[in-house]
Amino acid sequence: MSQFTFYAKKPSENYHKVDIWLLASVLLLWGLGMFALFVCSQNFAIRAFSDSLYFVKRQFVSSLIGFVLLVAFMVTDIKVVRKFVSVIVMVSIVLCVLTFIKPLSIEKNGARRWLRMPGNFSFQPSELIKFAMVLFLANYFDKQEKLENPEEKTVFPCVIGLMVFVGVVLAQKDFSTGVFITVLGILIFFVSGAKLRWIWPFLLIAIPAVFLMIFLEPYRIQRVIGWIRPDEFGSTVNYQALSAKKAISAGGFWGSGIGAGLTRINSIPEIQADYIFAGWAESMGFIGVIAYFVLLCFFTWRGYRAALICPDRFSAYAGFGCVSIIFLQSIVNTMVVCGLLPSTGINLPFFSLGGSSIMVTLAMSGFILNVSRCEESSEKKSENVEISIETLSHL
Repeated sequence: MSQFTFYAKKPSENYHKVDIWLLASVLLLWGLGMFALFVCSQNFAIRAFSDSLYFVKRQFVSSLIGFVLLVAFMVTDIKVVRKFVSVIVMVSIVLCVLTFIKPLSIEKNGARRWLRMPGNFSFQPSELIKFAMVLFLANYFDKQEKLENPEEKTVFPCVIGLMVFVGVVLAQKDFSTGVFITVLGILIFFVSGAKLRWIWPFLLIAIPAVFLMIFLEPYRIQRVIGWIRPDEFGSTVNYQALSAKKAISAGGFWGSGIGAGLTRINSIPEIQADYIFAGWAESMGFIGVIAYFVLLCFFTWRGYRAALICPDRFSAYAGFGCVSIIFLQSIVNTMVVCGLLPSTGINLPFFSLGGSSIMVTLAMSGFILNVSRCEESSEKKSENVEISIETLSHL
C-alpha cells in the first residue's frame, strides 16, 4: 500500500512544548484578519445595520468559541482526539443532512447550506466536513499501514467515504466546496502511500460529474464564460471580479491607507466575505499583500514541518491535511480575487467573515499545534524523511 511514504518510520516520543513560531503565525493571521475586516466592512455595516463594528463584533464572538476549540485541540492527547473521529464524522454528516429540513436551515440564493443558531447566528456544516474528512482518512490510512497481511489492505472504504463527504456537500449546491474536498482527499491519498489505481475509477466518475454539474446550472456556465472573457459582462457576472481588480490596482505599492482605502471597495458587494482580500490589497498595497503571503507561507512551512517530523502516523497525515486546507483555500481565494480562477464560494481563512469558517479554522490550527508538540528524538533529527518515489512506476 505504501510505495510513496510521506510518514517516516520513527519511534514514538513524548510530547514537547508547542511550536511557538507556529502559534505566533496563527495569532498573527487571525489578528490581520480581524484588522482587515475592521477596515473593509465599516461602511457597509453602517448602511445595513447602523453599526460600523457589526461584522467585527460577530467575528470576534465566533473567534472566542474558535479559540476555546483551539486550546482544546492543542492540549488534548491526540489519542483521545482519535477516539472521537467517528463521532466528529457522524456529527458533520448529520448536520449537513439537517440543512435539508426547512425549519432548521437558512436559504440563500437558492441554496440551503446554513443551520439556524441562537442569537441570529448560523452554522455552515460543510466547513466542519473538511476537518472531519481529513481525520477520517488519516485514521483509516494509519490503521491500514499497521496491517501485516498485504491482502487485507484496501482503500475502498476510503473511496466510498470520500464520495459520501462530497455527496452531502454537493447536495447542498455547494459545488466549489465539493470540488475542493475531492482534490484534498486525493492529495491525502497520495501522501499516505495508497496505490493510485484506486483513484482512477473515482476520477473517471468525478471528472464527467464536474462538467455535468457545471452545465446543469446556468450561473456556473456564466461564471466560466465571464472568467474566459474578463472584460465583458462588467455589470453582471464579472462585476465583483472587475471591481476587485480596480481595488487592487488602486492600492499601489504602499496602499491607500485605512480611511482612504474604503473608497473603491465600497463598490464590491459583501466585501467582508469572499472578496475581502481586494480590500486588504487596496488599503495595505503591494507591501501588505507580500506581508500576508510571507506570513501564510511561514505558517504553512511550520505546519508541514510539524507533520513531517511527527512520529505518529495519524497525527502526521491529519496535520498535513489541516495545513493543506488552510493553505489551499487561501491560494484559491486570492487567485479568484485576482482573476486567475473563476468565481467560487471558497472563503479566505482567518480573513473572510464567517463564524463557521473561523471556528473550524482555529480548531484545525489547534490540532496542528498539538502535532507540533510531538517530535522525534535527538538521535533521529539528522535523518531525512523517507520518501520513496517507487509509486511513480505504478501510475
